[in-house]
Amino acid sequence: MAGVDRSRRSSSPPPLPWTVRVQLAALSAAHRSDGSARRLLFYLGDLHAAASPRPDAAGVRSFDVTIDASRGLWARVFVPPTAAAKLPVVVYFHGGGFVLFSAASRPYDALCRRICRGVGAVVVSVNYRLAPAHRFPAAYDDGLAALGYLDANGLPEAAELGAAVDLSRCFLVGDSAGGNIAHHVAQRWASSPSSPPASLRLAGAVLVSPFFGGEERTEEEVELDKASLSLSLARTDYFWREVLPEGATRDHAAARVCGGEHVELAEAFPPAMVAIGGFDLLKGWQARYVEALREKGRPVRVVEYPDAIHGFHAFPELADSGKLVEEMKLFVQEHSSNRMA
Repeated sequence: MAGVDRSRRSSSPPPLPWTVRVQLAALSAAHRSDGSARRLLFYLGDLHAAASPRPDAAGVRSFDVTIDASRGLWARVFVPPTAAAKLPVVVYFHGGGFVLFSAASRPYDALCRRICRGVGAVVVSVNYRLAPAHRFPAAYDDGLAALGYLDANGLPEAAELGAAVDLSRCFLVGDSAGGNIAHHVAQRWASSPSSPPASLRLAGAVLVSPFFGGEERTEEEVELDKASLSLSLARTDYFWREVLPEGATRDHAAARVCGGEHVELAEAFPPAMVAIGGFDLLKGWQARYVEALREKGRPVRVVEYPDAIHGFHAFPELADSGKLVEEMKLFVQEHSSNRMA
């Protein structure tokens, strides 16, 4: 089986559309040279979209559900145009280094709408609590709580909109920090005994440019540190400082998932798909993750985008973003069939 391509063909990605360059420049301006966020500037630019039960141009409708009012935990649910059969469920975790964005942020509202329509699934975008106010393991706890809520309650609101869900075909999907959350939540759900047996079963996990790390600097981190405005080493270090327990290093189990050589996996850990960008400075860690899954004999599908930067999926102007949604659709179809066989 072929390994992940960790080579570097040039020092910078191909030219990006001006709309993408402007958005990346604004994101970069919202961070200081040490990687820390200029919070006021960021929040002024983090425009939110409201949920709406009225269909958008693609026929997607949305509504918000409260998961746990005591901790302010909620999710935004996206429902595709009415379908005759029960639909798979995609539980989505947004990126932002555990520190930034929300399920209502316009880029993520728009991305979840594209996934909902393109994959043909009900999407549940979890608005997990953010660091540094809520450090490790808050985001993982919130992800697990979201699964528990779905298992106990289902989505009757989606049924009212004409979409029945099949919780035995539940897929965890996340990008960047959300990809990290998807891994840890899958591991925790697969490790916990269920009595009575859960109706929700994990059919797969999709990790898009997942955010892993360690004290060691990989070759890719050094070479690609300045390749794109979307991410830098200073920023990744800042995010880890904000989310990890006080005094912890980047070798903490939340960051260094592979624990040196091997990843800890429950027997019921689901099949995985990992999307890797050729100009993502995290791709060395992502490659190690893929290799560790394969060493454990776990099915993992790797989708590589040689010209992609970290965060490419959030920009519909980029062709690779559309290709990713198509790959998600194929992955969901494949593992939905396996579940139904």
